[in-house]
Amino acid sequence: MVQSDPHDLIHRVGKALGRTKPLDAPPTPPVIDEPITRLVHSDVQLVELFLKRAEVAQFLVEPSAAGELAGKLIQFLRAQNCRRIGLSVSPLLESLNLPAALKAAGLDAHTWDQLTLDQTYDLDCGITDVWAAVAETGSLVIRPDPAQGRALSLTPPVHVAIVEPKNVLADLLDLFEKIAHEQPPPNVTVITGPSQTADIEAVMVKGVHGPGVVKVFVVT
Repeated sequence: MVQSDPHDLIHRVGKALGRTKPLDAPPTPPVIDEPITRLVHSDVQLVELFLKRAEVAQFLVEPSAAGELAGKLIQFLRAQNCRRIGLSVSPLLESLNLPAALKAAGLDAHTWDQLTLDQTYDLDCGITDVWAAVAETGSLVIRPDPAQGRALSLTPPVHVAIVEPKNVLADLLDLFEKIAHEQPPPNVTVITGPSQTADIEAVMVKGVHGPGVVKVFVVT
């Protein structure tokens, strides 16, 4: 097998482009009209689109009024046989009265500041808010921080995400812009569907490397 010299390849490409020496600065990329680069436009109903795309991504999606959310969440957890619950330390979850409601329903619920990392492996479900949700792909964006560790959305077999409409972004371009405006840029986890793998004999299996069930409640 003949191996080509990468430097010779670069030289031949440069020659084909009419360049006799390396560029002093990278070329300026062309300006592309936004309607061409964006698949989702500002006049689209973002929440409705997110609900549709999240269903395609195999999330279990349900809009809910704020006052009904605690009851719907408890019903879902019981249907999934979830008793040990971990929750983000979140103003949103507190305002919806979720930690207190779960405890009143007899569930073993603890917030992230009451848990250790090792204890997350014993949880049946992790409940988080989201930093953003992407309508274009139906994705959830989790920003780990001291109030919400990364393990809470990745370790338990069931993950419940609570989404506020104000956090729904049109597309990945908006997400990257949001990340770029944070100083320093945050480390985020982008989740597009439950954990799936076909590593073993090309048979698709859910829940091997993370939650096999992801429930999304969108507060209306």
